Amino acid sequence: MAAERQVAGSGGGNSGRGGGGGGSSATGPEENKENEKPKAGGLGDSLGLESILPATSVLQIIKESQQQHGLRHGDFQRYRGYCSRRLRRLRKTLNFKMGNRHKFSGKKVTEELLSDNRYLLLLLMDAERAWSYAMQLKQEANTEPRKLFHLLARLRKAVKHAEELERLCESNRVDAKTKLEAQAYTAYLTGMLRFEHQEWKAAMEAFNKCKTIYEKLASAFTEEQAVLYNQRVEEISPNIRYCAYNIGDQSAISELMQMRLRSGGTEGLLAEKLEALITQTRAKQAATMSEVEWRGRTVPVKIDKVRIFLLGLADTEAAIAQAEEEETKERLFESLLSECRDAIQAVREELKPDQKQREHSCEADSGKVTNIQYLHSYLTYIKLSTAIKRNESMAKALQKALLQQQQPPDEDGKRTPRPQDLIRLYDIILQNLADLPQLPGLEEDKSFLKEIGIKALVYKAYRCFFIAQSYVLVKKWSEALVLYDRVLKYASEVQAQAGTYKNSLKELPDVQELITQVNAEKYSLQAAAILDADDAQEIESPSQVKDGKPLSERFETFCLDPSLVSKQASLVHFPPEFQPIPCKPLFFDLALNHVTFPPLEDKVEQKAKSGLTGYIKGIFGFRS
Repeated sequence: MAAERQVAGSGGGNSGRGGGGGGSSATGPEENKENEKPKAGGLGDSLGLESILPATSVLQIIKESQQQHGLRHGDFQRYRGYCSRRLRRLRKTLNFKMGNRHKFSGKKVTEELLSDNRYLLLLLMDAERAWSYAMQLKQEANTEPRKLFHLLARLRKAVKHAEELERLCESNRVDAKTKLEAQAYTAYLTGMLRFEHQEWKAAMEAFNKCKTIYEKLASAFTEEQAVLYNQRVEEISPNIRYCAYNIGDQSAISELMQMRLRSGGTEGLLAEKLEALITQTRAKQAATMSEVEWRGRTVPVKIDKVRIFLLGLADTEAAIAQAEEEETKERLFESLLSECRDAIQAVREELKPDQKQREHSCEADSGKVTNIQYLHSYLTYIKLSTAIKRNESMAKALQKALLQQQQPPDEDGKRTPRPQDLIRLYDIILQNLADLPQLPGLEEDKSFLKEIGIKALVYKAYRCFFIAQSYVLVKKWSEALVLYDRVLKYASEVQAQAGTYKNSLKELPDVQELITQVNAEKYSLQAAAILDADDAQEIESPSQVKDGKPLSERFETFCLDPSLVSKQASLVHFPPEFQPIPCKPLFFDLALNHVTFPPLEDKVEQKAKSGLTGYIKGIFGFRS
């Protein structure tokens, strides 16, 4: 209770050591305003939490506090610190202190104190602080199992504070909405406590009670107010199904898996338990899976991780097909690719000793691919195919965004998509298709190679189409027209070669639709080119023709030059051009070759005769 005994500073408690210390210690004017006493009026004699913050409910107070103070990023320690600081500010504002610096004396909120509805917030923040500490311990219990006991103690404390809040809300001075929300909040925390104790029946009853209350509240208010209630119902539903499964309802596991796939994972107490349950269920099913067939060859599967991945592949693909939002699809694709990479890594670890054994073996049959190598090729094919589908899904989303560009742009300042973004995606798709024929065991599969070749033609056609679109944006009409012809060429090749491969090419983009679009674009391109040429002719009138000369060289000629009033006006040539100038004359002394100089042999001989004697005479000054 260090937080309660600490003396608060000015401004509503600026100290940051409360409740385990997470989060910022500075309190701004907004945190102080939330503890001020609301103005009278509007609710009569009823006392409800919505009078603390206008048009706010218990659940809304909790959600806003959680989102603004750490839980947006899963930081329960920061939220716990916020709850401690807010409790300290409330107690100081209400003069409801728990003793002094030297002695603690506990106080309880009674019904007589409900003249101020901020006393209800005391109990609510107490429960939230205990709950956030329990969730923090839940994260830390993965490495320290002993913290599970502390976790259960804090959950029991949270339930105790919630029950006290519910008891006080039974007063006639509290409105009906707050009473129901207090009951739902207590039922939610009780369900979480029973869930951790693995008392599935009691937990299911508590969660069902909470769900029923929130559903009734959602139906009684407007759609805007019902959003939070519906979100809480969606959070509770996986817990209820998990409890039903543990009670004995075997059909709940399929619903749990669908919920997990649609939401991309669960949070809170259920996350680890649900992951373990799904893994355990797939492991049981994997025990009966011994082989897989692909491209007419049956391969035994002995690696458990690969079995589990192959069993969940169909469910994930079905969830991707049913997903409506692009973010959900992207999340599911990433999850599938991650699981596929793990399975490939497990096969590679088994493949290393197999390769060493083949190198040391005396068998001459080196051309046939082993079963483990063929399984590796199959998993790599799944990975590359999934990457192609993901990029194709992203390309479709970008195409829709390109079609909507005619609408006014958003005020968010977001970057609008361009055809170059689609070109990059189709480049990646073509690279993935180029990697497929190189997989071991598929070099001689002519049907497979033919199918990959047709798919490559389809994506080349779309790539050329968007390259042409990028040229249209910069008014390069001839280049765009050539590329449109290339698109039609690729499309006609696809239609000519499809034949017996139509069933395997159903998932590809429609080539006939592309041909129709290209023909329409060609007509519009030709019209735009003609109009652009006419505009150019109109602009090139005698009074507007420029010959490229700067202003200093055409003073005698009148022409309209808008560049003269711009920052890049052409006034003079700079740097100036080089001009020829007369060079400095060179003088050559030709008489030097005909001059006879006097002989100097006598002077040279005297200098040669002077030796040590001359040197000494020179020192003492006797040199002649």
